[in-house]
Parts: sequence; C-alpha cells; structure tokens
Amino acid sequence: MRQRQCRLGGQAALLGGLQALLDGLRRFLVARYGLAVGDLLDVVGSALGGEMVTTTVEGRERFGVWVKSGADKRHVTAREEMQRMFQASGLLQADQVPVANTTWADIDERTFARYVERRYKQSQQQTGLALPALFENLKLASGGVPNLAGILLFGKNPERHLHVCMVAAVCFPGTKLSDSRYLDSENIQGSIEEQYQRGLAFIKRNLHHVQGDQGFNSLGLLEVPEEAFVELLVNALVHRDFFTSATIRLFVFADRVEIISPGPLPDSLTPEQIRTGRSDRRNKVLAEHAANILPYRGLGTGIPRALGAWPKIDLLDEREANQFRAVVWRPVAAQNTQPLPGKYRGSTGEVTPEVTPEVTPEVMKMLAVLTSEMTRAEIMTKLGLKDEKHFREFYQQAGIALEVIEMTIPGKPRSSKQRYRITDCGLALLADKNNEEPKQ
Repeated sequence: MRQRQCRLGGQAALLGGLQALLDGLRRFLVARYGLAVGDLLDVVGSALGGEMVTTTVEGRERFGVWVKSGADKRHVTAREEMQRMFQASGLLQADQVPVANTTWADIDERTFARYVERRYKQSQQQTGLALPALFENLKLASGGVPNLAGILLFGKNPERHLHVCMVAAVCFPGTKLSDSRYLDSENIQGSIEEQYQRGLAFIKRNLHHVQGDQGFNSLGLLEVPEEAFVELLVNALVHRDFFTSATIRLFVFADRVEIISPGPLPDSLTPEQIRTGRSDRRNKVLAEHAANILPYRGLGTGIPRALGAWPKIDLLDEREANQFRAVVWRPVAAQNTQPLPGKYRGSTGEVTPEVTPEVTPEVMKMLAVLTSEMTRAEIMTKLGLKDEKHFREFYQQAGIALEVIEMTIPGKPRSSKQRYRITDCGLALLADKNNEEPKQ
C-alpha cells in the first residue's frame, strides 16, 4: 500500500510543472512582504496602465497619468485583461486559482472518492491522505483552498461560487439571434460533467431525428452525427477562458447550431491549425482530469473527429469579440418531421402565430397514443418505453415546449396526481397529419 501511495503522489506532483514556481513566488511574497497574488496584480496593473500611476496639476486642472500597454493606444483598465496577460505568459493558470469563500464542505466527497478509485485503482482511505492533502497533490487546491478546477469537477453546487461557469442554451424558431421568440431555453449549471450531459441532451432534443430503417420505438438517427456535438461541446467546456466574464452559449437555429466559448484560441493558434490536430491546453489541470471524466482525450484529435463526423462546421476565432465560435450547419431539408400548425410562446410569454417549428417523430408517436388524460407511466407503457430519462427529454419535455401537450396541474409538476393531455394545437397537428378536422 505504501508503494501505491508514492505512485499516486508522484503522478500528481508532475501535474504542476512550472506552476510550482508561481506557488513558491506566492509563498515568498506573503512571508517576506505580506503580499498576495491580488496585490501583485494591482501593482503590475498600475505599471501596465490598469490604474492611474499618479496625477499632474496644470494650472487649475488635475489630470491622471496613465501608462499604456505596448504599442496599444488604450490603457489596460480591466483586471481580467491583466489576468489573461499573466495566463498567456504561463505565470498564472485560471483553473488553479483558489475560489474565494469555498470550504471543503463544498466538495462532493462521494463523487471524488469514486473518481479516485476508478482512476487510481485504490480507495481514498488506501491513499492514507485526507481530502485537503489529496486535492493539493492532484493540483485541485491551492493554499488549502479548492481551486477552480477542483470546484468545477467535484463541487456540489459550482454555480454558487463560479457564476459564469455555465451554459446558456436557447433554441430559436428562425435563423436570427435577434429574434425574441424561442422554442426552448435552459441555464445549464452544475459540475462540468453535468453541464456536458445536459448540454448534449438540449441539442439532441431540439434537433430532428431521421427514422430511416429504424424500428417504430427506436429514437432514430440524429440529423447531424452526435459525435460532432460531443467533441465541440467538450472542447468548449474544457478549453474556455475562465478569465473572461462570460458564459458558454449554445444556440440552436433552424439552419445551424452555434457553440460559443469565452475567449479566443490560446497563443497563436489558428482555426486552420486546430483543424489538423494541433492543440495548446489553456487549462492544463482541468483538461488532465477531464480526460478521465468526459469523452475527451486531450490529444488535439477532437476537432478532426468532429469534422470527420460532419464536415459542415465553421470554426471562427473572433478575437475582437473575445470568443471562439463553432458553427454546425444543419441539413438543408430535414427528413421525417412534421411542421407544427399552431403557435409557440415568445420571450414575453405571449402566444405568437405564424410559426412552424418542426415536430420530431417521438412527439408524433406520443400524440398518437395520448387519447385521454394519462400519467407519465401510462404514456410510457403505451409507447413501450422503459427509460424514464429518455422519455422525459425526448417526449414529455419536447411536447410541452412545443405546446402540443400540457399538464393537468401545471402549478405542481411533481404532483402524484399529475396527468398529461393533448392540446388544441396537438389536435390540429394530428388532424393535419390525418387530413381531417380536429375532433371536438
């Protein structure tokens, strides 16, 4: 057991690399001068123009003296910009910054223990290390405080402390971002694994499924191969710039899907280079652990795999907007879908006519069996389904979002007496399919 402990500690020690030098500098500054890294940023910020260095008086007027950064005509005013400069030089890694006001009570110990046992083939108790020490060894904590990687990977509620570490997802009926109407929306929070799972589920429930030669009760094939979205979503979650105060945005349009990651490509990487497999990890510790949690390999092969699965992907490094955007173009004509001849709800809650979002085969199957007010279990039995999560995402929630079904007790969605029934819009859809008037 002692040999195993050494192996685990040694492997974790290698994760830090040059970051250990910064840790040493931090300890030296605190011990010798009482300075924290934040103080260091403030001092350097003044030198770079982050704050006024001094003032000058000319006549009756007092003017601030600013220092510009290099040949840039503007002075550096944003703290996050200074952080990105430190990050680019390798002196500061965002994923290793301690998260303020967090304690060890914020860590999901069971999830972490399962991770240690699965990856290192030994229990946390067998390591002989307490949780804080093990986190430090794995570079998931700094100075006795969980860091960003530790909280995002194993935190109970990361959104309480990392407010922008989430995915904002919206499905629009048309092709314009300015459209105030929407079909579906969700603020996806939680650990990085939860964000990945829920983000992928959002995409899948808002795209068409092609039935092809699949069986009646099968899900069918996604109109765009799932692997393309898996690789792009994982890349956004792992390689985003955490020094940029913005969320990952996931937009589903009628003609495309956009995954927008905060921060441009690191260093001098270009879209052409990442197409060929070149990579540069921005968040090294997060990426190292994510490779054992998400379908992520960390070899620079994600983008080539996505393009291999679906070549119609644009990769846009938008440095002026401080973001990286992946645009997945949907097929021109989706197969095996039914237009919705009803209405949908806009962002103001108003019912808006003249919109024809597509209805998936799953929703059509549900409408066909929903002949009266029925419980969720009764509907699943009629459809021959056993996976409750699958039914909830691709049948129930999709039908409610399209307003073709509704709850009998909308104010209490978890009520044991909850039933579901078809709406007038759903009746109209069935009538349109069967070429007959809706039944009263």
